[in-house]
Amino acid sequence: MSNLSEKPIQDLLNKKFFIPDFQRGYRWKPQQVEDLLKDVWEFSQKTHKTDNEWYCLQPVVVKKRKDKFEIIDGQQRLTTIFLILKYLGKRENFEIEYQTRNSEGHNSKNFLRKVDIKNEEDAKENIDYFHIHDAYQKIKERFDTDKNQIIKKDFSKTFLENTKVIWYEVDAKKDSVDDKKDSIEIFTRLNMGKIPLTNAELIKALFLNSSNFPKANAEELRLKQLEIASEWDRMEYALQNDEFWYFLNTAENKLSTRIDFLFNVMKNMEPDNGGKTDKNDDRTTYRFFSKKFKNKNKNKIEENWKEIKRTFQILEEWFTDRELYHKVGYLIATNTKVTELLKESKNKCKQEFRKCLDEKIAEKIKCDNLEELEYGGKNNSKITNVLLLHNIQTLLNNENNKSRFPFDRYKSKKRGWSLEHIHAQNSKEISESEDFKNWYENLDETIEEQLPECLREKALELLEKSGRSEDIPGLVTEISNHFGEVDIHTINNLTLLSKNNNSALNNGLFPTKRKKIIELEKEGAFIPICTKNVFQKFYDGCTNQFIK
Repeated sequence: MSNLSEKPIQDLLNKKFFIPDFQRGYRWKPQQVEDLLKDVWEFSQKTHKTDNEWYCLQPVVVKKRKDKFEIIDGQQRLTTIFLILKYLGKRENFEIEYQTRNSEGHNSKNFLRKVDIKNEEDAKENIDYFHIHDAYQKIKERFDTDKNQIIKKDFSKTFLENTKVIWYEVDAKKDSVDDKKDSIEIFTRLNMGKIPLTNAELIKALFLNSSNFPKANAEELRLKQLEIASEWDRMEYALQNDEFWYFLNTAENKLSTRIDFLFNVMKNMEPDNGGKTDKNDDRTTYRFFSKKFKNKNKNKIEENWKEIKRTFQILEEWFTDRELYHKVGYLIATNTKVTELLKESKNKCKQEFRKCLDEKIAEKIKCDNLEELEYGGKNNSKITNVLLLHNIQTLLNNENNKSRFPFDRYKSKKRGWSLEHIHAQNSKEISESEDFKNWYENLDETIEEQLPECLREKALELLEKSGRSEDIPGLVTEISNHFGEVDIHTINNLTLLSKNNNSALNNGLFPTKRKKIIELEKEGAFIPICTKNVFQKFYDGCTNQFIK
């Protein structure tokens, strides 16, 4: 099992590291060095720090090789740390041996001892020296003033004692014939993202680390680790179900595992969400859980794990309960945070929580008069919320039909959703003969047959003409009015449709749109139930029901 821990910089002193030749050389730019120095200094000046709060660097992945540690990943950070310690004048430091591709190798004691002196010959011989020299100059530039010499002491203490690396030690294959090949495979997989050191993977190592159970015998340890690993896999498997995932989320997961979402939710529920909240710090979730492990006894570990399971079970209960599924799902779809709902449920009985959900839903559609809501600008969001709720409530009200609103299909649309005018809003703007030709030929034959003969004759006359005609808008209006078309932007004339399907409907007449809606659904497109109902004239003559 891989060993994971947090090591302050001072714990790296006197260690020996080896960087193999299959890795690229040192390439940090001066700006990256400046960013690191600035972050550590700002952390050192942070007020109200707790005793166990620390600044976290990215992982260093190593493999033990006799008296040395081979660096699999993290050599850029490690070399920069070495340079900072060198400048700070620490008598103790660690050693780095660089296996280059054009010589027998360089040891940090000789290769780096004159990094503050520009040596063109060394730079020509090894490009790493050039970048290392620039990095060291940036460190000097940061501190080489009277003012900064004064703060150097504070920085040094913080850097040594309160700056840590995530130390990830992988097991060497005991039966490996080619040790170098083994290291290359690990390095390649890491950099291809096949072993992503996500927060979830680091947290898993925390729970499975045998040092958490110092008094457990081998069999007890194995069973406990197996239990946690099995429950972990079940939660990850459940979240891989898109119905469950999109019920809780508004977008696809960008991480390699979906269980990361669960840990992020738990972290964000806490007032102190892991200390440092810098947007560039992608390890805050891991550090939040690491902090929970400071008291390493069996009961503490089990309590932490029970807390994770309880949170997951609440989310799973919401998903399986049909009423909660629709109400919670609606709130999340309209940008309510999962953490907000979990906090509300924490100290409420089930009846109180359901009442709370109803109040939050009512707030989403709150408005003086729904019938006066008009398409355009800031009203669109409110109209979308009303129409989405109408679709969800329609399904929920049908007790004989146990179907559920497909949040996965609703949210997985890449281009999202838009408001579609039931009766076309722009058809009367047609004035060019070419546009009129496209519009008229788009009519179904049965629709054309429904037109009075006088209108068909006018249409045929205009189809033979070219260019702009003042008669076209008037004829389009007559034809549209024949099918009851209205040109209004109120909610009565709006429905939900995906942007892709919306563009497919263009500005067709109601019968044309109705036909295309049917065709789209036959092709597998997701058409919300109320959108289907409106084009099937389900709401004709009952406008009030439509906007409830």
